[in-house]
Amino acid sequence: MSAGYRKAMLESEIQKVLTEALRNFKGESEIDPTLVSIVRIELSKDKRYANIFVSYLGNDEEKKKAVEFMEENKGYFRTAVAKNIRLFKAPELRFHEDIGIEASLRISKILEEIKKQEQEKEENE
Repeated sequence: MSAGYRKAMLESEIQKVLTEALRNFKGESEIDPTLVSIVRIELSKDKRYANIFVSYLGNDEEKKKAVEFMEENKGYFRTAVAKNIRLFKAPELRFHEDIGIEASLRISKILEEIKKQEQEKEENE
């Protein structure tokens, strides 16, 4: 089994565990934890750090609150990872807002505008 394959499998397992932990979260929060999505996880080579990219259904302020919620409860989530995945040491979790969806929408809008401009140029010529 190659190291890259193992890393990908661990990232996938961590994502599953965190999603389950979000679903079972019982604490107080300003946001609805069931609307938080774990989009992707990037595990460091030494498996000591996990960058977790989070998305939330809501406006920008609510998205920031979702990341803050995850940061405030990182001990709960790290414990869930430690209990469910056999690792020598559970990775330190670092939560980030995922901007992939917004970026792809912005790029598609720009491409549509370019296409319209090219069509207008062709019509004018």
